[in-house]
Amino acid sequence: QVQLEESGGGSAETGGSLRLSCVASNLTYSRYCMGWFRQAPGKEREGVASIDSAGTITYADSVKGRFTISQDNVRTIQYLLMNSLKFDDTAIYYCAAALGTCNSAYVSPRDFYYWGQGTQVTVSS
Repeated sequence: QVQLEESGGGSAETGGSLRLSCVASNLTYSRYCMGWFRQAPGKEREGVASIDSAGTITYADSVKGRFTISQDNVRTIQYLLMNSLKFDDTAIYYCAAALGTCNSAYVSPRDFYYWGQGTQVTVSS
């Protein structure tokens, strides 16, 4: 059973930074596309970024140039470094896994099967 556990959420001021981590259990990174998603109150869950072992990295337009996704293949930990945070980045952030390679054009929740419980990120001015 694949398990994903996020950490690193919290509060930050606009312009600040946070780094999220996601530890994966019972999963081999070489076989999966790993992604980060977020869901703000009253809004649909949206893709933030994804990465696979082939080096395909995809970002949502709203975070390009500010967020960086990476992964440690040995320790099966995925990271999301969030810089220049904006109020609109406030949401619950989830990590997820999809069998296969990532889509290079977009990050869609419908493509992902395994999900973590989420971690809250709150950005204030």
